[in-house]
Amino acid sequence: MVTYLVSEYPMNIRQACKSLNLERSSYYYHPKRKDDTDVIDCLNHLSEKHPSYGFKKMFHSLRNEGFGWNHKKVYRVYKKLGLNILRKSRRRLASRERQNLEVPEKYNEVWSMDFMSDSLFNSRRFRTLNIIDDYNRESIWIEVGLSIGAMHMTDLLEWIVKERGKPKAIRTDNGPEFTSSVFTSWCHKHRIEIRYIQPGKPVQNAFIERFNRSYRTEVLDARIFNNLIEVREITSDWMEHYNNNRPHESL
Repeated sequence: MVTYLVSEYPMNIRQACKSLNLERSSYYYHPKRKDDTDVIDCLNHLSEKHPSYGFKKMFHSLRNEGFGWNHKKVYRVYKKLGLNILRKSRRRLASRERQNLEVPEKYNEVWSMDFMSDSLFNSRRFRTLNIIDDYNRESIWIEVGLSIGAMHMTDLLEWIVKERGKPKAIRTDNGPEFTSSVFTSWCHKHRIEIRYIQPGKPVQNAFIERFNRSYRTEVLDARIFNNLIEVREITSDWMEHYNNNRPHESL
């Protein structure tokens, strides 16, 4: 408007600004455009150096290197670069004999369960209890909490069994919650067989291990969570997508 007045009427910029009740400093001010060059360079460098890193590891790496960008800015650029899209990388594994798990023939024959852990933005640790149906790798439930003990776990299982029926067997590792008398008694009460894998042989629990990797990469490592509510909400959305929209052979 100031430019129009100056070009169309015999007045200078000071007079035009005065007629519009506009401070001359406002006329000359041009907002700074966002310059994400440094963030882009840093994220590209990290993605090339550590192709398996998700957003969380990249963000903490930047913080450790002394950069003060907040996580919203970094995540905006992270998405802009397309780094939030899962990229498969080839894994080099030691030579070993492949052990194929027997796939059940129908629902609720065998469930697999496992614990995972992570931390919130304030470094407070939390756990998840992941439960899947081995028949089609359906995510039955992911429980999120600061602490998930054996009693909490069996109360959850009791609720799930009432909702969808019980399995014939549950496959787990030898963690303290799974070997506790609370869990073993609950399984005995419901006549559910417990199939413990051998210590140090996660390949014997391959279905849940593969599921855990997907959940780790696409949820836990991909975002920074401020509280458990955020973890539960994102996890719930991810489970919905995983079970109903995810293009993979098992579901």
